[in-house]
Order: sequence, then C-alpha cells, then structure tokens
Amino acid sequence: MANLSVNIGSLRLNNPVLTASGTFGYGEEFAPFIDINRLGGYIIKGTTLNAREGNDYPRMVETPSGMLNAVGLQNKGVDYFIEHIYPRIQVYRSHLIVNVSGANIDDYAETARRLHALDRVSAIEVNISCPNVKEGGMAFGTTTQGAASVTRAVRSAYPDKPLIVKLSPNVTSIADIAKAVEAEGADSVSLINTIMGMSIDVERRRPHLSTITGGLSGPAVRPVAVRMVWQVAKAVKIPVIGLGGIMNGRDAIEFMLAGATAIEIGTANFIDPAVTMKVIDYMEDYCSRHGISDINEIIGCI
Repeated sequence: MANLSVNIGSLRLNNPVLTASGTFGYGEEFAPFIDINRLGGYIIKGTTLNAREGNDYPRMVETPSGMLNAVGLQNKGVDYFIEHIYPRIQVYRSHLIVNVSGANIDDYAETARRLHALDRVSAIEVNISCPNVKEGGMAFGTTTQGAASVTRAVRSAYPDKPLIVKLSPNVTSIADIAKAVEAEGADSVSLINTIMGMSIDVERRRPHLSTITGGLSGPAVRPVAVRMVWQVAKAVKIPVIGLGGIMNGRDAIEFMLAGATAIEIGTANFIDPAVTMKVIDYMEDYCSRHGISDINEIIGCI
C-alpha cells in the first residue's frame, strides 16, 4: 500500500483529500454516509465573527456542468460555533479546519484569535475570495495589498498553527496574490474559489438568483482551476491545495500532477455524499497501478 500522507506546513494529513467549505456542513451531516476519520481533513462552512443570515432566496441554481450559488456565508457566528458545534464535532480524529471570513480585517483577526484556543482545530482557511457578500470577502482577495493585509493581521492573531489562504480566480494574476500572502506568513494557499457567473430565466426575464450574480462551481470550472494551480505551484514555495470541479479520483490526480499537494472536494458532495471515500480508494489504486510508493512523487510531475 502506497503512502498517501502529505504535509501542509506543519499539518500532516493521512491522505490528500479534504472537503471544501460550504459543501460539507460541519461534517456531522455526512457521518451517516462516510467515515469522517478516514479523510485527510474536513473544512467546515464559513465562520464569521458575528451571525449572518446570508442572502435572500433563491440563492442556488443548477447550470450546465455546474451550479451557481449565492448563499452569502450564512452562519451563527464564531461564539455559537465554539459553544454549540465544536463540542459535537471535536470527537472526529480527522483534522478539523475552520474556514474564516469577515466584513473587515479586524473581524478576520478576531475570529482567528478566538479559534486559536481550540485544541482540536488543526488549522484555519482564510476566505478572501467569496464573491457572494456585499462587504469583505472577495474585496480583499483581488489585490495583492488587500490579500497581504488580511494575511498579516490573521497571522498575528493566529501565530503558531497552520494558516491556509483561499484565493479568488476573479483576478488578473492569481500567482501574484499567492506570492503576496506567502510573504505575509501563509503556510499554504487553496484555489480556486468560485468564478463569478450569472443565469437568467428567459420566460420570466429575470435572474435566477436574488443577488443576480453568484459563484460558479462544478466541472465547468475545472480546466481553469487546474491551470491556476499549475501557475501558483510554480510561483510559491508553500504547498498548494487544489479545488474546483473535482468529481472523481481522476480529477483529483490531475490537480496533484499540476502541483497540488492536497485537494478539496466541493460540489460533488451534493451529488454523491460518499465521493470523498471513492477518491481516496482511487488514489490507492492509482499508486498501485503505476508502481508509486509515495503519492508525493506525483506532485507537480508533469
């Protein structure tokens, strides 16, 4: 059996398979379908300093080869998470990673500071790339200065645990953004978040989403995501986590060949709640078929 373990900074994952924030709830929702302890880690839904109601309905719509969403980071805030949800999910052995967002830099930093005290939170993923909120979110991730300022503040508040920064594809040069957050202390970058898209109901002559535009995910974005992972992996020295339209094991291996150390599975969880287990199985089979003793051998090897 090949070694599937990989390192994201000081965080050692049993395998490269993670779940994408916003598609896996708090993990416990998937417990009836998969062995959560078998995952390399699971990234829970976006958490903010204060409670958010999210955007008005409708906020999800299926599109060819994907979906648009405009949920808007609905959650009950970090204190509710710490008091009510964390005690339930800390029982899983798999690495718990919290996705963090904010309306301003101080919100990001304070949320990270409160999470730092939780022993079972292995890392945080800082979301500077959400296109579905009116303030914060993607606004910080579209310039090197904005991305650097958030990363600097969060690194100060979260000093000695792995810090992942989630990047937006809605930029001119994602490699420059990645280098900016690396310089401010990010241990890893994850990419890509959703691509801005729009869908119109031609009979009613109005957008399908209440917000008009939303984030496109699913197989339609995968070639863009693979290209951006390849570009960023060549530009930075920190590990890259790849995501964007991974539907099966073959897709996951493609991202690793492009330079990803680990991958996140998102939209596919809505279609098949057991997809993460199947991807891990595929990785084991792939290594066996190709005579690979350590999956790290294939990272960026095209």
